[in-house]
Order: sequence, then structure tokens, then C-alpha cells
Amino acid sequence: MHTTRVKLLAVVVGSIALLTACSGSSSKAATNTTSTPPSTAARSGTKGYPLDSTLRLNQIQVLGSHNSYHGQPYPQVLAALKAVNTATAASLDYGHRPIAQQFPLGVRQLELDVWSDPNGGKYAHPKLLQTLHLPPPDPAIMDKPGFKVIHQADIDTHSTCLTFVLCLRTVKTWSDANPGHVPIMIDVEMKDTSVTPATFDALDAEIRSVLSPKALITPDMVRGTDPSLGHAVRTRGWPTLGAVRGRIMFMLDNENFGSVELQGHPSLRGRILFTSSKPGADDAAVAKLNDPIADAAKIKAALAANMLVRTRADADTVQARSDDTKMRDAALSDGAQFVSTDYEVPDPRFGPYVVRIPGGTPARCNPVTASPNCRSTDVENPALLSTGAP
Repeated sequence: MHTTRVKLLAVVVGSIALLTACSGSSSKAATNTTSTPPSTAARSGTKGYPLDSTLRLNQIQVLGSHNSYHGQPYPQVLAALKAVNTATAASLDYGHRPIAQQFPLGVRQLELDVWSDPNGGKYAHPKLLQTLHLPPPDPAIMDKPGFKVIHQADIDTHSTCLTFVLCLRTVKTWSDANPGHVPIMIDVEMKDTSVTPATFDALDAEIRSVLSPKALITPDMVRGTDPSLGHAVRTRGWPTLGAVRGRIMFMLDNENFGSVELQGHPSLRGRILFTSSKPGADDAAVAKLNDPIADAAKIKAALAANMLVRTRADADTVQARSDDTKMRDAALSDGAQFVSTDYEVPDPRFGPYVVRIPGGTPARCNPVTASPNCRSTDVENPALLSTGAP
């Protein structure tokens, strides 16, 4: 075999190994004082949202995008990967519109993959792109210090916002222009193989450099005076939409790094990211349960504990290619608050597969946890997006 071909295959095989190592794992809630159906008198809310004083954050359901920053990879990259592993190439063969264009489609939950780069330049020269003589991500951005947002450092580098700060600025710009939106949840996956509490300090600092405290939903806000975040969520519940409309919250995708984020911050005191947890834990507020079919019982248990759940409607382009809606339908009906997809718009190469919130609104009353008198326009009314939070 030609020497150049041998070198290319070696790079691709090594890159696939790295990609595999870095990849993530792909009935009514229990009644308490926070989920009591509001009275008729309580429907006298403000600014067109009559349930904002009673409808809770865990009683809604919104559409999310998976790897929201992900642009379509270079055809040469997909071809090189396909020569070694067809499934890996197929799993990367998708791309989202820029984040600002996803919000008008109803997306209210994002996922960002972040890579620590405190000195700058660490991810500026992807090996596979160099081997294929393809241009690297923008050097003017990649050479500067700060968390980078790409899928895989040596292979899959097309991103519509190459840094965490750039992505957050896009979110802030849209949020400021549409303050009536339901809270946006940003799922953050740390792609480094190891992190320290200082990594989370730096991540929190970048968030605070873009978003003010009044723009955030934090563990401290939800915990209040309760010593335990999990206990506060289970007994008192989440804030009302009226208290958090127009705000942004963050979740750590990596279960294995949750204990690191908690170091020195018991019950996430002072932190911004909620950890992915389980019912009964001290930090039990949010859960990542990506398979709505296999994880149905776990989703039910998490909802009963008043937790917020993120799940997926599809994965690795599989459902879109066959127009298989079983996973999508389960995700919507199981009651997870955040239903993530790669197909907020159909891919014309594959067919009609698409994921939307039923009813055509950006968000709706949660089919499991919401009270019977809730209407989708009580959650988010497109006509009121720019009118401001109550």
C-alpha cells in the first residue's frame, strides 16, 4: 500500500479510537405542595401568562438540540472515516444550523462540548485535517486561551461557535431580545479525560463573564435555605415560570465528573452547573437519561422526585435514516422536560424524520407532571416572546 495511504489510515484509526474514548453514553409525579393544581383565582398572572405564579419549571417540556454547535464535517473527513469504520462516519454525518437560527425553530435546550485550553492553541491543529490537507478551525480564535467547543479534537472540528464564550454570547443576544422565553437549559459535556475543581472554577468564570446573576438559574437559587439541593427539589420543588422566565441554566453532562464539581462546594453551593444525579442524592435536581425506552422506569422515578430530565429522541443518525419514531415518541410521552434531537429540521438526504414539540409551540405543558388546566400558551406564547418576563 502507498506510504501516504498507510499514514492516513493510521491517523484515521487512531482518531476513531480517540473519538470512541471521548464519546458520551449515547405516570404523574409524586404530589407535593409544589405541584398542586392552581386555583381559578391563580390564573390572574401578568403579561399574558396567567399560570406564571403557579406553573413550575419541572412542569414543562421543551425541544433540545444534541451537539448544538455541530456543523457538517468535511466530506473528505467522512470519506476517510468511512474507509475504516462505516458506523463512525455515519454517526457524524449531521449538522445543525447556527444556534441563533435554532431558537426560532423552538429549541430551548442546547448541548455544548467543551475542551479546556487555558493557554490557547491546544486544539488548533487537528491531526486528521492536517493529513488530509484541510484548513483548521479559525486560528485567530483557536490560538487564544479559553474553553473550545468542538466535537472531537483531531477529527470532528466543524463548529458554528468555536469557543464557549462565543456560544454563550449568541444565547445572550437572543435571550435579551426575547425575554419572555421559558428558561434555556445548556447541557455542558466536558470532553477532557480528566478535570479538577479548578476546571469548573474556570468554566463558571467564563459563564459569569457573559451572563449576569439575574440571567441565571443556579443551584443556590433552587436550594434556598435548605441544606440539601436534593431535599429542596423533592419537597419544595422548582421555581415558578414567573420567577425564572428569560433565564438560563446549566447542567453537567458527565456523571463521572460530578464528584469533582462538588469538591469544596457541598450541595453545589456557589456553583453554576447542576450535576446529573439520581433520586435521593444530595445534589438530585437534574438527570441525564438518554434512552427514553430503556430508561423509562428511571425517568418515571426522577420525575416523581421532582427532578428535571434530559433525554434523546434519536442518536447517531440511526432513527433519521429509517424514519423510526419509536424513540422520539417515547421521549415526548415519558415526560422528560428536555427532549434532544439532531433533527429540529429534517435532513432531505434521509427523509421526513423531524422532532417537534406537539402542538407547534416552542414549549408545552409536561404530559406527566403538569396540572390539567395548563395550556401550551401558558408555557410560552410566540406572540409574547419579546414582551419581557413577568
